Amino acid sequence: MKDQAATALQPPREIASLKPFTDDFSRRSEEIYHSIARRAFEIFESSGRVSGRNHEDWLKAEAELLHPVHLDIAESDEAVTVRAEVPGFSAKDVEIRLEPHRLAITGKRETNEERRTEKTLYSETCVDQVFRVIDLPAEVNPEKTTATLKDGILQLAMPKTTAARNVKTQASAA
Repeated sequence: MKDQAATALQPPREIASLKPFTDDFSRRSEEIYHSIARRAFEIFESSGRVSGRNHEDWLKAEAELLHPVHLDIAESDEAVTVRAEVPGFSAKDVEIRLEPHRLAITGKRETNEERRTEKTLYSETCVDQVFRVIDLPAEVNPEKTTATLKDGILQLAMPKTTAARNVKTQASAA
């Protein structure tokens, strides 16, 4: 893996204008779902078609096909911040889609390795994918969001909307 310098993934306005949840994203989500379903069925068949293990088969298939994205989410009065681990992924491999209440982090990278010796040729292609969609704890402003990627850590700073900042209840005298 290469050591990556801090890289802005998108200028703040481009995140909102170029990467909303779209039909393309829905299509990609559906492709991933079907890939996991196919693999889960293969696992089911290879284990003798034992009933009652659907959830285990699904989780095993998901773990085989998707690289886990570990998240830390923090909320302050002014913003929501997300720290996501995407080791080995560069800014060009990661795509962020953001709506006021929802965040999606997707990515795909391929690595090719080839070794030659006198008698042996070795070649392997590996594809890593990440796919994580979360509901945010407060409404954020996608146009003012910033994202950076450094050393495999994706940092998102998402300022809350004015409405989200002002939603505080006060006790009233009865």
